[in-house]
Amino acid sequence: MSKPIITPTIQQLRLLEAVARHHSITRAAEEVHLTQPSVSMQVRTLEEKIGMPLTEQVGRTLHLTRAGEVVAAAAREILARLTEMEAGLEDLDREVGGRLSVAVVSTAKYFMPQLLGSFKRRFPKVEPRLQITNRETLLARMGANADDLYIIGRLPEEEAQTVIAEPFLENVIAFVARPDHPLVGQKAIPLARIAQQDLLRREPGSGTRLAVERLCAAAGVTLRTHMEFDDSEAIKQGVVSGLGIASLSLHTLRHELATGELAVLDVQGFPMRRRWYAVHRKGKRLSNAAERFLDFLLTEGEQEVSKALHTPG
Repeated sequence: MSKPIITPTIQQLRLLEAVARHHSITRAAEEVHLTQPSVSMQVRTLEEKIGMPLTEQVGRTLHLTRAGEVVAAAAREILARLTEMEAGLEDLDREVGGRLSVAVVSTAKYFMPQLLGSFKRRFPKVEPRLQITNRETLLARMGANADDLYIIGRLPEEEAQTVIAEPFLENVIAFVARPDHPLVGQKAIPLARIAQQDLLRREPGSGTRLAVERLCAAAGVTLRTHMEFDDSEAIKQGVVSGLGIASLSLHTLRHELATGELAVLDVQGFPMRRRWYAVHRKGKRLSNAAERFLDFLLTEGEQEVSKALHTPG
């Protein structure tokens, strides 16, 4: 006698995928705008259908059981196919419109809203959704195929074989300080001198921090952290307040450099020139809106951001 067919609902799969990603019923409930008891009940109902426990509490952290991992992997595939189906239906008339989901690391928030705005003015029927997050969360979203495109400054080596990455914009990183800092105006400052300063830095894992650390390590210099922040805006304000110096993308400094609140230091090996990449998973069927936005980034992204950098205010 054959086993009965398991028929989970799309909502149950979506909730389990969110629980698996967050390792938390509470955070999953916040993401989907449901109450914690509602999510817990849906997961329990799914467990009853499967006939096995899908989650387990280890200490203070929620983990998936082996059965939970199998179901969560299937849920990700099913939800991704449904998203592709929706995109395909939206593309039937080949009109540039519908949902466009873009996830970016936090530093990209200084130019991506402008690029999405320019694209939206050109294609008013597009519905852009912008997720601004840290590198770790962006990579998790990429692994879950949660968005159309991902904007990141350093390609993840472990994802190199599973994604397509297109460079579209230069990312210039420099050390900055208050105009009255003793190093301002000095020429070819050695990295060893920078290592002696009070450094304000992003959290470990930040793409900018990793790039600077690699360059310094190649020169035999180890930087020490005076204060650590998880946001470039907080670092800027710390430098303006005289708490120390920092290495930041020039995209984040348009206002402060124009008003003279900050000055770029002449440091050996800097400014560092990197690239911003638009990334999507291999084999992903991009919607018409995502394809056109990717083409827009590759052909006009640099020009659009450059216009903003040279616009007063």
